[in-house]
Amino acid sequence: MFFPARRACCGLLLAGCFVAASAQNHKYPTGYSDTPMIPGQRYRVHDDTRPRPAVVTPGTFPSEAKAGTPPSDAVVLFGGKDLSNWMRWDGPLGYEYAKGDVAGKTSAPAWKVENGVIEVTADGHLMSKEKFGDVQLHVEWAAPTKVVAASQGRGNSGILLMGAYEIQVLDSYDNVTYADGQAGSVYGQYPPLVNASKPPGEWQAYDIIFEAPRFEYGKLVKPAYVTVLQNGVLLQNHQEILGPMRHKLVTQYEPHAAEAPLILQMHSNPVRYRNIWARRLDLDSNKR
Repeated sequence: MFFPARRACCGLLLAGCFVAASAQNHKYPTGYSDTPMIPGQRYRVHDDTRPRPAVVTPGTFPSEAKAGTPPSDAVVLFGGKDLSNWMRWDGPLGYEYAKGDVAGKTSAPAWKVENGVIEVTADGHLMSKEKFGDVQLHVEWAAPTKVVAASQGRGNSGILLMGAYEIQVLDSYDNVTYADGQAGSVYGQYPPLVNASKPPGEWQAYDIIFEAPRFEYGKLVKPAYVTVLQNGVLLQNHQEILGPMRHKLVTQYEPHAAEAPLILQMHSNPVRYRNIWARRLDLDSNKR
């Protein structure tokens, strides 16, 4: 049976819902097309046509008992299984590596993997097969529980970005050494802002944001910059790097490729590593 009054009521209800939805969208718009242009950009303030950021699923933070997990867009360099993403490197590090005039060789890695952890042995450095320029890097590491030496002899290793720019790994808990050689230092250049080290044997976490240097026609046009956090504490804040790592010498830049491997340093100390991942960064995306 047909009920005109009921049909009219339904029509009014649908119309009311549409008006309410339109009002809601008007109240919370997704963007604008009539706002001023942002200086130096090709977009307006709150521009509705500006590309939205890609969605990345965050990882988890580490604990003493368990490694963290990487975000969804990370390149996992070590996830607890094997060293298939690495090579052994017998060759120079730092300035000599960047300069490229000293030969080295790669081979199968000799460091051990036990219980989901890399253990540094006395056999060569560890070089990533992947190459990176601008990068976000996460590394978890631990110095030996038993303290057997002092200063630079305690839990010494290093993270060499592009094989050249070193962030120091060292047991700096109640351990006196030169300031620009402490954990989290840009080795030989800048001490960390603070000492955020945990006791020997406990897991530490580095989060590093690295902007690679730029060269044009063999000349430096932009130096490298680095931001470092240790265990969530800021150690280096967009610090300009003076050049590749050198020991007991002042450094200078040498032109090199736009991307290069990551190297973990062997320094005859049984340091452990776990949960190593990297995210390639497009730091110029907001300029386009």
